[in-house]
Order: sequence, then structure tokens, then C-alpha cells
Amino acid sequence: MLADANLLKIKHAVLYEVAKLAFEGALEENRDNIAMELIPGPTPQFRCCIYKEREIIRQRVRLAEGKAPGVKDDGNVIQVISSACADCPISSYVVTENCQNCIGKACINACKFSAIESGRKRSHIDPSKCKECGQCAKACPYNAIAYLQRPCKFSCPVDAITYDEHGISIINEEKCIRCGQCIHSCPFGAIGSKTFIVDVVEALKSDKKVYAMVAPATEGQFGEKITMSSWKNAMKEVGFDGFFEVGLGGDMTAAYESEEWAEAYKEGKKMTTSCCPAFVNMIHKHFPELKDQISTTVSPMCAVSRLIKAKDPDAVTVFIGPCLGKKSEVVDQKIEGNADYVLTYSEIRAIMKAKEVVLKPAENDYQESSVYGKKFATSGGVTEAVIQSLKESEEEIDAKVCKANGAAECKKALLFLKAGRLPEDFIEGMACVGGCVNGPAMLGKSRTFLKDRNGQIAKADDRGVLENVAQYDEYGINMTRNHQ
Repeated sequence: MLADANLLKIKHAVLYEVAKLAFEGALEENRDNIAMELIPGPTPQFRCCIYKEREIIRQRVRLAEGKAPGVKDDGNVIQVISSACADCPISSYVVTENCQNCIGKACINACKFSAIESGRKRSHIDPSKCKECGQCAKACPYNAIAYLQRPCKFSCPVDAITYDEHGISIINEEKCIRCGQCIHSCPFGAIGSKTFIVDVVEALKSDKKVYAMVAPATEGQFGEKITMSSWKNAMKEVGFDGFFEVGLGGDMTAAYESEEWAEAYKEGKKMTTSCCPAFVNMIHKHFPELKDQISTTVSPMCAVSRLIKAKDPDAVTVFIGPCLGKKSEVVDQKIEGNADYVLTYSEIRAIMKAKEVVLKPAENDYQESSVYGKKFATSGGVTEAVIQSLKESEEEIDAKVCKANGAAECKKALLFLKAGRLPEDFIEGMACVGGCVNGPAMLGKSRTFLKDRNGQIAKADDRGVLENVAQYDEYGINMTRNHQ
């Protein structure tokens, strides 16, 4: 991640202020004061002037409220904060001080689009004419022309980011898969996501029962002593009426998907997994001819939400995890019975701070999922859980699985599937390299917390996938995505 402590400090401060005012019922009245309080002036903190800084804060407040930062809203949960996006060079090719303004003018002669002209001290590239072919850079004998890649554009796995004539990034809603990789790649913090903070706070203040559902990627994320029991206790303090480990949904998904895999394998039909929303979005937007090969099984998040709503139809369910794509699963995919709201770790911590609640060390004695359900958060974990479920049901198949680790591998696997050249029988698609544990909204570095995560999972009991799921058979949960 390129987002440093300064960016995170600003982002978290805005989220906290919005959460606090929402709990106090004073957001409408005091919304406009947030920018003034965070940027009191007269000296700017991180931009050219306090007026630009305050406008950035105002647009961040809108995102925290679940709105688009500007006037227009294309419906995407990922949004560009236009006031913060103005300092990247417009052209990808820039003439540096190494230019000797030589007589030969190899760069000018190499350009077929008349985009380069001689300047007083160095050559100049006209971004409106430049086609970014790179011939000028190759021709320069002094290597004086640098190729600059916009971090957001470079990080996007589906080429969904361009920019306008003013240099403001534009996200192509029809291409964007909502993976969120662009957000933390921007060193100016100019891309963010809409939040459900206000919705969740209002739900907590209402008479409805509100349930927290914590992603399996959470284990180990906050240190070896912060366990699922720590989270359960903290969520109760915040005001949630119940708490569920979404690893349980991993077991439910694996059990149902194993039946799908067995049936598809016997029919010679190739399939993809369906639990990663960014991967599903990639198929729908970039490989629509393959959409019928997506597993019909719901994600673990949806499975647990349906379980809760089977017990209490009026319940409000809130997913908490490191995935921004889950917001898209709720907003865009509109699957019946799915989570009502999604919060990232930063967003739930803003709510916790507003309620003066902190995560406290607790014994690792709370478990609702099997080890396999917990491992759904890592690349290869879905496959492992499904294979285990097949073993337990005594319907083992000799299936080969392509474990596509990251968006680039997902894209490659789908290209092979589209061309009819995929050697494997199934594709497990994870848009984030390493799986959900490396989601764009994670707080730590995987190298640091994976040791703690593995240590916590090692203490879990050895219950089986089907054994665990059988406890909930009485609720008759429908596990298909197209359930009406």
C-alpha cells in the first residue's frame, strides 16, 4: 500500500466525526463544521491552501455518508475525490532536466503526432497530442524522457481508469470490478469508497435487532491476543444484538458448492467459484459469455445473513471485513437475503471510537466455523474446503482446480476458459493476491499478521464441514444466488 500515515489519519478522522455526529443525531446540523474543525488554519497541513484541504474534507464527509463526493453519482461504490486528484502529470511521458535541448532533436523526429516541440531549455510534450507510444523516449540519446505511470491507473487490473483533460482520474463504471486496489495505490488519497456508517448507526439506534458478521480474514489481523471472542465482546458493547463468525458461512458455502462441483464434474461442465464479488464482477463485465458457468452458491456473507434472517426476518445484518467488493455485492448484485450493510475495519473502528469501545485481549474460546471455513479467507482455501466437504460426503472426484490468485491470474484463467483451453475443471477466483487476508481495506501487512492468524486457527477444534453445517439444517437455508 502507498497510503501513508498522513492519509489514513485524515480518512479516519473524517469517519470518526461522521460516526460520532450520527450517534448524537447532530450530523445534519453540524456536517459543514467538520472541515473547519479538522482544518482550522491558517496554515495548510497537506495541500497548497486550507481552502483546498477543506474541500477535500467535505467530499470525504459525503463519501462517509454513503454519497458520491461530487454532484454526479454513477452508482459505483468506488469514487474519485476530484478535489484531491489534481497533482499527477497529465501525460505519461515527461521531459526531465536531463534534456540537453540538443540540435539533433531525435525525440521530435521520432514523434509521428507532432506532440513534441522544442523549448527554451528543453523539449516539451503536448499531452493533448501525445498518444503515449513511447517512441520519443526510445529515441532520446540522453534517456531524458521518463515514463510515469499513474498509481491508480497502473493498479487497476481491468483498465477501468482514465483521466480527463484536467488530469482528474475517471473510473469507467462499466469496466470497474469494485476490487478497490486503486484506493490505497493513490498517494494523494484521491479515491475512496462510499460507506454505510450512517445507515449502521441509525440501525443501532432503532428498535431492530442488528447483527455483526465478522469475516474470517479478521483472525490475526489485530494481533495474537485479539480473538473472535474479543470481537464478539466489543460488538456487544457497541450495541449489536448478536455476533456471527462468517467462517460458518464458509462451511455452508463449501457444503453446497461441493454438490455443484460433483454434478458439474460428472457432466463435464467447467465452473468458477462465486464467493469473491470482484471476481464475479469481472466475469459479468468482461467475460459475460461465461456467466452461466459461475457457481450458483451464495457467498459466506450471504449464507450467514440468510441464517440470521431465517431466525429473525426483521434482523439487520452487517458484514465487517477487509473487502470493498462486498459493498458491491450488496449494492450491485442485489441477492435476496444478503447482508444489509458492509463495513471495513476502518469504518467499524470509527463507530467503536464514537462509542468509546476498544478491542480487548480475550481467550480464543469462541468458534462457529471449522478450520476449513476459516481458511476461506486465503487463496486456495475455498478449494480446500470444497474438497474436504466432498471427502466427508464420500463423493470424492478427481477434479483439477485452477487457483487463480489475484486479478491478473483470474483474468488469465478466464481467457483460457473462454477459449475452451482451460486444462482444469474449476476456477477458484480471488481478486486479491493471497485472498481476502490481503483485501484493500486490511489494516496491517500480511507478513506481520499471518503468523498470528495461523496461531489462532491452529487452536480451533477439528470439527468437520458437514458436521458443522448440520447444526443449522432445521432452518432450511436456500443456498442459491438466484433464490427468489
